Amino acid sequence: MKRFIAEFEEQSFTQIIFPHINSDWVEYLSEAEATFENIIKEIIKYQKCLVVCADIDDVKRRFEPNKNLYFVAYETNDTWARDCSALCVENGSSVELLDFTFTGWGGKFEASKDDAMSSAIKRCYDKELKKIDLILEGGAIESNGIDTILTTSECVLNKNRNASLKKEQITKKLQEEFGMSKILYLNHGYLAGDDTDSHVDTLARFIDEKSIMYVRCTDESDEHFDELKLMENELKAFSKEYEYRLIALPMTDACYFEGERLPATYANFLFVNGAVLVPTYGVKQDEEALEIFRETFPDKDIIGINCFSLIKQHGSLHCVTMNFADGVRLS
Repeated sequence: MKRFIAEFEEQSFTQIIFPHINSDWVEYLSEAEATFENIIKEIIKYQKCLVVCADIDDVKRRFEPNKNLYFVAYETNDTWARDCSALCVENGSSVELLDFTFTGWGGKFEASKDDAMSSAIKRCYDKELKKIDLILEGGAIESNGIDTILTTSECVLNKNRNASLKKEQITKKLQEEFGMSKILYLNHGYLAGDDTDSHVDTLARFIDEKSIMYVRCTDESDEHFDELKLMENELKAFSKEYEYRLIALPMTDACYFEGERLPATYANFLFVNGAVLVPTYGVKQDEEALEIFRETFPDKDIIGINCFSLIKQHGSLHCVTMNFADGVRLS
């Protein structure tokens, strides 16, 4: 029996790629480094964290010794661990690590080092790494841990990913590799400034087997209003058919950098054991979002982390991290 392990389940560790001078963070590297340090320091309060470092000595000196903190040397193109790290699938009594092909979101950016990362650092894991012949990013798919993957057609079915495959073929491949019978495609929803072709982790997330958190826009003058309303209607249709509980998150006020609207979203939160780390952006909706998380997860610590520096590069908290399931150990 095979299944795609959900992020809300018990975890072994989180993987993160630290920014470096040869990444796209170079123009505001110090600001990005500070945000990554904050994220790592919060993660290791709850579980182990593996930090992939271009300059391992430089990164190590930033942290006090901690039994939950691990480092591995490898230089990447960039730092979006969610999209180039291995994905955890339970197969019988063991966990498999699936390594899909990463092409920089459909060839938008050079990503050969990112694509090779999992193979280069596979010695860190005590499970076999299985290479999968399919272009797919971790931020593009959400699992309920039982039988369902939630995704977006704009990303997964985009011809800049797997141009030779039809929807039916991609759906079958996802079902086979992840062991999930239902692949639910959202046909609407986007964020301005997003490079990923509407990754689902910026829009709607499973928080348990039967509940989905999603971004709702109530401002009719906002450019996202129509598309997010249509997405909400799709989620309501899924809810009616499969009895999902829907929990709406607010849309942030527009955030800009150098005249460009940035993809600020509270849906890009991160599960760790015992806590939920929530991105904030210095806008008035931050506290409203945090309160929703507190009400939704009364037994977990809710930790807000300012991620404005991350959205300057068009991603957020979930995008720069990858969870590895319980059953995978660091070697």
